[in-house]
Amino acid sequence: MGLDVADAYPAAREAFAQADAALGFGLSGICHRGSRQELALTANTQPAVLTTSVALLRALGERGRRPDFVAGHSLGEYSALVAAGAVEFTDAVRLVRRRGRFMQEAVPVGEGSMAAILGLDAAPLEEVCREAAEGQVVSSANLNSPQQVVIAGHRAAVDRACRLARSRGARRALRLPVSAPFHCSLMEPARQRLKPLLEETRFADPACPLINNVDGRAVSTGAEAREGLIRQVTAPVQWRRSVEALWKMGARTFVEVGPGRVLSRLIRQTVPDAEVMWIGNRAEVEVYV
Repeated sequence: MGLDVADAYPAAREAFAQADAALGFGLSGICHRGSRQELALTANTQPAVLTTSVALLRALGERGRRPDFVAGHSLGEYSALVAAGAVEFTDAVRLVRRRGRFMQEAVPVGEGSMAAILGLDAAPLEEVCREAAEGQVVSSANLNSPQQVVIAGHRAAVDRACRLARSRGARRALRLPVSAPFHCSLMEPARQRLKPLLEETRFADPACPLINNVDGRAVSTGAEAREGLIRQVTAPVQWRRSVEALWKMGARTFVEVGPGRVLSRLIRQTVPDAEVMWIGNRAEVEVYV
């Protein structure tokens, strides 16, 4: 992850070196040569994805590319804040390392689950979750596009919601291979542990508009950006609303920066007329001019 762009661009290579120094261990080695098992650990995944995304952003910067607007899905909001100059990269990488650990420790392994529900609108899915809860937690966690909502909560409640969603007309209900039930009330212990760390971190006002996850609207101050990160731990990601807000603000070309192409597909589902690009490796950096 990120090795080709680090080899080609000094600014990208520096991002990995800064992450290693900030964390006190060789994250770059895990990114570049680590096993799937190492990268799958949430405490490694989050700083690895952030660092690779920032390395790619810096490579784009070397080629004169700068964003007019920024947004990020869940963890990606930290990358967006770094891109907007609101948070120092070294602060962000330390925060997300702890964020990953806090989220993993909030719910014992095996007790939580997430599932993608395809083809059922958000409103009827909310009713499905209320019926399926039966005293447990299950709720919308990622409102991703008109075609997809992800739910999260206790494993048994998520399973009940999946069955009920299919009976109510959902095209598919797919359990996701995640290690914890993110963006639901079960993450409250993680929110409480992360909040003081965010409060003691310096946040500047973003240099360009940031669309935050929790409200799906533009924020213009560092204080608003910090508050959004605190709230998003237990609140659903309003990604569909975020993309629609960017479109209304005049964004016509959406560039997904980082490993993976999930957001590109969700953007196309939400605003079919948008131009969507993915920058995930050196070759993609160099064709984007």
